[in-house]
Amino acid sequence: MESTRSGARDGATGGARDRDGAGRARSARPRDGLGRPLPYGARGVARQPEGVVRGPRQTVTEAQALLDAGKPFHAHEVFEDAWKTGPESERGLWRGLAQLAVGLTHAARGNLTGGPRLLRRGAGAVEEWAAGTGAARPHGMDLPGIVRWGRALADEVERTGAAVDAGRCAPRLR
Repeated sequence: MESTRSGARDGATGGARDRDGAGRARSARPRDGLGRPLPYGARGVARQPEGVVRGPRQTVTEAQALLDAGKPFHAHEVFEDAWKTGPESERGLWRGLAQLAVGLTHAARGNLTGGPRLLRRGAGAVEEWAAGTGAARPHGMDLPGIVRWGRALADEVERTGAAVDAGRCAPRLR
C-alpha cells in the first residue's frame, strides 16, 4: 500500500493525515493485533493487504488462522475482501462474518456496548443469509454454530462486563 502525507488536517492530532495515491485516508501507523493504532515507529503486527481476491475456502482458512492467533481485526479484513470481491449471492454471508469479527475485536478491546451489538448484528446477518439460501454449511462452515457463538459471546460480555481474550474466544468456522 502506497502512502503519502497530504496537507489535510487530522482534527484529533492536529497533524497531517496519511493518504494513499488516490487521496483516500489511510493510516500508515503500525497497529497491534486488535487493530489499535500504535505510535509511529513502534513495532506492530503486519497488516492484511486490502483487495485480495481469494477463493472461499482460502478466505475461511486465512480468517480462521487470524482468529486463532487473536487477530479478529485482521480476520475482518479477509472477510471484507470476500464481501467486496465475491459473488453477489454471497455478500450477505461475508458481510455478516466481517461484522462478527469486528464484534469480537470490540469485545476484546473492552467496548462493552459496541462489541455485543456487532456480535448480534453479525449473527443475525449470517442467520438471515443462511435462511434465505438454505445453506447451513457453505464452504464447510458451520453457520448455526457460528450464530450460536456470536450470540453467546455477546451475552457473556454483557453478563461479565469485561473484555474477552480474542484468541481464547475465537469461533470455529468449520
